[in-house]
Amino acid sequence: MLLFLMMIGKNKKMKLNNIFVLLTSVILFVSCGTDGCYTPKPKGYMRIIFPEKNYVEYDTTALPFAFERSVSASVDLKKDERRLKWVDIRYPDYNGIVFLSYIPIRNLNDLAGEVDTSYQLLSKHFDYSSGVEERKFVNEDAKVYATVYCLQGQNVASTYQFWATDSVSHFLRGSLYIDCVPNNDSLAPVLDYLQMDIEHLIETLRWR
Repeated sequence: MLLFLMMIGKNKKMKLNNIFVLLTSVILFVSCGTDGCYTPKPKGYMRIIFPEKNYVEYDTTALPFAFERSVSASVDLKKDERRLKWVDIRYPDYNGIVFLSYIPIRNLNDLAGEVDTSYQLLSKHFDYSSGVEERKFVNEDAKVYATVYCLQGQNVASTYQFWATDSVSHFLRGSLYIDCVPNNDSLAPVLDYLQMDIEHLIETLRWR
């Protein structure tokens, strides 16, 4: 600032715009701090507080299977004349829904056909996925044999799908969706929370 006053004294005819430029430069220099460095903050998302896990059994004579569901979820049951049955497990607090479809099978050809259909439905998400993790689940006592698919990728509409069977009479297909525009970076905590519920469903699944 002293340098600024001395320059005004030596040159009284200094133009007003030059004074303004010099004064602005001094203010900016002082306001930048000692190192003049700025580190941008990383992009963040709102923290979501989830309730503790608590499950109850869902067992109805309208279905040929039973399982445990989260107490924070509601269940809608649908069926048609072909004996196909659909179960929608809804999570209103997170706009999440797990679609279950049950198909009775009669032989190995039926089983192979349903496995193929499940894979075709899964493959529709491959264009938006950066990778697919496949895992097997076996419960010999309950005769439950399941295959789980976890899909990575920010814009994948369904990040978690599975099918389960006893290899003789029952076939159950499931898929997880969030009712919003896919952005799985911000939705990751919700997806992880709901996927744990699906895994619990598979672990507690039993046929009639």
